[in-house]
Amino acid sequence: MNSYLIEPSPHIRSTMTTQKVMLHVIIALCPAVIAGTVIFGLRALLLCVLCPTFCVLSEMIFNKITKRPQTIYDLSAIVTGILLALNLPVTLPIYMAAIGSVVAIVIVKQFFGGIGQNFANPAITARIVLMLSFTSYMTTWVKPFWYTEGAADAVTTATPLAMESGLPSYLDMFLGLRGGCIGETCAAALLLGGIYLTILGIINPITPVVFVGTVGICTWFAGGDVLMEILSGGLLLGAIFMATDYATTPITWKGKLIFAIGCGLITVVIRNFGTYPEGVSYSILIMNILTPQIDKITKPKPFGVKKEAKQKC
Repeated sequence: MNSYLIEPSPHIRSTMTTQKVMLHVIIALCPAVIAGTVIFGLRALLLCVLCPTFCVLSEMIFNKITKRPQTIYDLSAIVTGILLALNLPVTLPIYMAAIGSVVAIVIVKQFFGGIGQNFANPAITARIVLMLSFTSYMTTWVKPFWYTEGAADAVTTATPLAMESGLPSYLDMFLGLRGGCIGETCAAALLLGGIYLTILGIINPITPVVFVGTVGICTWFAGGDVLMEILSGGLLLGAIFMATDYATTPITWKGKLIFAIGCGLITVVIRNFGTYPEGVSYSILIMNILTPQIDKITKPKPFGVKKEAKQKC
């Protein structure tokens, strides 16, 4: 006689744990870390090591003070730290990177209940806080391979978004041979990581493709250089690794589509009409805030449930 096991949902389980997902994201970020180290020197690697360290320590200390279960082993704090580091200029003082790490973990993540309950992407929010608090430091860029030239005061440069002439070639942009944050310059490394995550099913390609596509289409209609606009700034870094965050982005494919289009439109508006040349971080943060409403309007109807008829007065 066959026996039946009766238990509550979920009835279908996956072996893909949070720790495994975060490990795959870390692996996908490695090409960007390596590229940033080659292009901007060992100080870039130092920031990519220190920011995750500060993040892990912040989470561990916060959990101990609040007597919460220790969550550092899910590797999410390490992912946040690496993403934050990749969004920083290589010359940023260490103490500012530490402040950003604490903001990301304690204020944005832990104050709202920890992983899965934060309202916005921690790394994005921390970058914006640092941008508003230390604007001059967060907008000081150096040339590729500046560490080989010696004199640091002679190697500052502008990002392609702030340049009016002397733009790098498409190949230089693709390989990351331009000014910018540690992890945003090398498109090849970012695309490699994105392909890895897509093949494994860690991220849904709808969001990055539509995000980037929206920016490209708007730029084309405006008569701009589509490839230069896509390869400039932190568009690929944001679209692939931060606009795909599970906790702060919509659940349904319709919601992801709306989210991505919104990110693209806001990015274009800020880039063309805002005081900052880059709008990726702000666009993702704004759409993160709108995510609960997007989920609400795109919520699928349960199978077998009929729409209630409106009562006549």
